[in-house]
Amino acid sequence: MDSVPSSDVRYLRDTVTKAVKIVVTGHFGVGKTTMVGTLSEIRPLSTEETMSQAGAHIDDLTGTRGKRTTTVAMDFGRLTVSDSLVLYLFGAPGQERFLPLWKDMTRGALGALVLADTRRLDASFPVMDLLEERGLPYAVAVNHFDGSPHFAGEEIRESLDLLPETPLVLCDARDRASSSAALIALVQYLQTRTAQELA
Repeated sequence: MDSVPSSDVRYLRDTVTKAVKIVVTGHFGVGKTTMVGTLSEIRPLSTEETMSQAGAHIDDLTGTRGKRTTTVAMDFGRLTVSDSLVLYLFGAPGQERFLPLWKDMTRGALGALVLADTRRLDASFPVMDLLEERGLPYAVAVNHFDGSPHFAGEEIRESLDLLPETPLVLCDARDRASSSAALIALVQYLQTRTAQELA
């Protein structure tokens, strides 16, 4: 993806003729805000707020030691892929209480990138269930956290009960090249699906 560094871009290029909505989703604390910020060529919109005691017994903080903020609405970023194509990245909040917002956010999206964490793979099921219910194709990117257990791709695929064609990649949401590779895996999958549907 040949995008322009964030310091040089503010406005959409005049040559852009296509815009694609991609949802970046996953469970609470999996790195969605970080990934949108890493990929965005513009200063991302973020609705991060300080976590309060009110959510202490609602939000599962397992594996999120040191987390002090949470997304309360969405994250938004933009990535120009070519002279004619731009991706709009919508990061969904991770808590299940935001389910109505998740549903709204999937409207008009071409696909979703689901971030997962090997410390809490089972927390990915509600997100993937929702996407499957909505008929939205997705790829899974396992975000690397320091100290998280490492498993072979096939073990992760089996644990998440992924279809053989669902892309599964490893990534580091803090790293632009790694995050781009995860997004590329999703876009290539979407292109393949579209070509098959048109055949």
